[in-house]
Amino acid sequence: MPKLVAVTGATGFIGSILIQELIQKGWSVRALTRTDQPNPEQEIQWIRGDLDDLKALDLLVKDASVVIHCAATVRGSSFKEFSQVNIKGTENILSVLTNQKFYPRFLLISSLAARQPELSWYAHSKYLSEQKLINFSNKLHWVIFRPTAVYGPGDKELKPLFTAMHRGFLPVVGKINNRVGLIHVFDLVAAILACLVAENNVSGIFELDDGMPNGYSYQQLANLAEQRWKRSVRCVTIPDKLIRSIAFSNLMLSRIFHYSPMLTPGKVNELQHSNWVCDNSALMQALPAWRPKIRFQDALTELA
Repeated sequence: MPKLVAVTGATGFIGSILIQELIQKGWSVRALTRTDQPNPEQEIQWIRGDLDDLKALDLLVKDASVVIHCAATVRGSSFKEFSQVNIKGTENILSVLTNQKFYPRFLLISSLAARQPELSWYAHSKYLSEQKLINFSNKLHWVIFRPTAVYGPGDKELKPLFTAMHRGFLPVVGKINNRVGLIHVFDLVAAILACLVAENNVSGIFELDDGMPNGYSYQQLANLAEQRWKRSVRCVTIPDKLIRSIAFSNLMLSRIFHYSPMLTPGKVNELQHSNWVCDNSALMQALPAWRPKIRFQDALTELA
């Protein structure tokens, strides 16, 4: 009988690709959803509910051998909005584990932003989400992944950036020589699957990106796009006062019209941070079978 994996965030960008790969590898999947889902695959059992629904969460994790917690929000007009999903949601799913006879393995998909919690509400909420897991119980076997910017099929957050590049310009927020890591969603999912089947007891917090030494600068990204697309891509620096004015206005409007904004002053802080590069060495040592395979230049045709 296939081992059962419980997944939150299964209808999102990373989660939707993850559950298909789990099925391909022979796992049985139980997934949380806020809306009705078609269920052509017998391997997926959808549980209707959200991270505030303790009964649904209890059904989700019942008899699961692994819990993969992908669900999170990257948008919000206050720390409270981020806290409700990213912190309270993690706390809720951990709380229902106390009803289980045996604790499942727990894999939290966090973010590299948690490395710098002072930058934004999002970063702070991801850090505190990690702390909820770390402090939960010494009986729970847990792993935290901190991927840098994730892109690939279905991505909506970085897609506008790649679309702008294809049109000939790369918006630069911060200094042009700031360093950033990237990771393709297929490589992230491969790391998750490798963690599930690892013979050794992998545990701890692991950063991961595509392995590009010292990451990418804005200019390097533009140069790689020019080489692949055979067209000019110019870096266009957005003045700090302008981007912060836009972010502040967006935040104020979101509170008036009740929507969850992406561009906020905190997000500007994240975008202007000088170094979002990861060190894969700890994860590759823990998971010898995993190596990132897709570099940014390899995916440019797909991104276009």
